[in-house]
Amino acid sequence: MGQDIAETAQTDIDIAEILARIPHRYPFLLVDRAEDYRPHQSIVGIKCVTVNEPFFQGHFPGNPVMPGVLIIEAMAQTGAVLMSKSLEVDTEGKTIFFMSVDNARFRNPVRPGDVLRMEVEVTRSRSTIFKFKGVAKVNEKVAAEAEFAAMVVETPTK
Repeated sequence: MGQDIAETAQTDIDIAEILARIPHRYPFLLVDRAEDYRPHQSIVGIKCVTVNEPFFQGHFPGNPVMPGVLIIEAMAQTGAVLMSKSLEVDTEGKTIFFMSVDNARFRNPVRPGDVLRMEVEVTRSRSTIFKFKGVAKVNEKVAAEAEFAAMVVETPTK
């Protein structure tokens, strides 16, 4: 009895829920699962990087490295999952759009076989606009870091 709400809240998010929360699909879905979800605060996204990723065909032949901009995109998608779940955004009528990126730094390469861990925290939020700080790591080594923002936008009807 008397368990803290944080102890009983769902903190892990599987691929089925990610697919329900953000519109990205193969080959551009860059989050396989999420964990340590804390509403309006933080989340950790996980991407299992394989040699089968389409971007490795050209980046770079014989020396495959995940493009830095896609690491930033993976952090942004992780932030979008956090926003969607925190705000209970209905993906039928709304989309979360990436607004800005600042202070992006690329520290270490991400290669096939790596498990990319995107640690994303909310630094500020107001209504449907969130600002984040993200750090992407492989085996506790920082691969990339950035600050970014996103907002919820009404999706035009067809």
